[in-house]
Amino acid sequence: MFDSLNGGGMRQARIKVDAGEGAAVYHCMTRTVNGEALLDDLAKEVMRKQLWQIADYCGLEIITYTIMSNHFHVLVRVPQRTEISDTELVRRYRVLYPKPTKYQTARFEVIQAQLRSNDESAQGWRDRQLAMMGDLSPFMKLLKQRFSVWFNRSHQRYGTLWAERFKSVLVEAKSGVLRTMAAYIDLNPVRAGMVNDPKDYRFCGYAEAVAGVKAARKGLVRIVEGGRSRDWNWTQNTYRRTLFGKGSAPTLKGAKIDGASMQRVVKAGGKIALHEVLRCRVRYFSDGAVLGGHAFVQKHLGTYQKLTGRRSRTAPRPMPQVTDWGELSTLRGLRSNGFG
Repeated sequence: MFDSLNGGGMRQARIKVDAGEGAAVYHCMTRTVNGEALLDDLAKEVMRKQLWQIADYCGLEIITYTIMSNHFHVLVRVPQRTEISDTELVRRYRVLYPKPTKYQTARFEVIQAQLRSNDESAQGWRDRQLAMMGDLSPFMKLLKQRFSVWFNRSHQRYGTLWAERFKSVLVEAKSGVLRTMAAYIDLNPVRAGMVNDPKDYRFCGYAEAVAGVKAARKGLVRIVEGGRSRDWNWTQNTYRRTLFGKGSAPTLKGAKIDGASMQRVVKAGGKIALHEVLRCRVRYFSDGAVLGGHAFVQKHLGTYQKLTGRRSRTAPRPMPQVTDWGELSTLRGLRSNGFG
């Protein structure tokens, strides 16, 4: 199933993997209205906390994220749906209210009484909560709504905060693909010239993992060799090789590669190391609809064609061979330059 999205002058589509297919991973991104730099450090901190809270409530797993002054990225795993007990539903509901008011505390008691009686009102409450869980769209909608309420209240403003619904790319759940996407997301502040190392940027998943946050470490462990290693030092060293290459340390060459230079390399058929390419904006990572191996992209192509009405000759497109992507392919070719 696909959900259509508005924005960017091109029709976006989100592939929603059926529950029977198991977990799915998405890269989601959204911008503030007019791309204005509205999010200061306090706002980023509030969003950071809400991101973890709402992911817990919805039953989704954050692999990594980055919150910038005018947009945010999140790489999120949507597990296969399972039955949820009343005890777990109540726990998740309470997560949304870490400092409950007297009214909210009283509301918790009412809910508990309804669940004990197991009457019609109890089932209605269960249905409302379950409708918000195990799906990407409710997660993103709730996150953006709750943050907008806080932001508007705090800044005496009203109206929309976000420029569009959100963009998303379905990402193949293979270690190499996920590690590349996660590194691209964590390197956002490096591309912006704010830091030389994402560990020094407080509002990204990698920095939280380095600081010892268990949930953030869990996300990176999952994508490094499929989570088989429980040694955080080994996981971090492996991930840093994706971030910085063999030396596993920042260089003094500057924050990013110039987009025009990247295009010249592409046209000349040259090659650049992956960790250097990730310092340039890679539009395929946010506009490609599906990202993964050829077989993975081909698997989802039929449904995409049915939704968009694209010609049957549409086929998975290999990434421009400016670096060694492995077998990485994308569903959508871009009208504009893929790097910049």
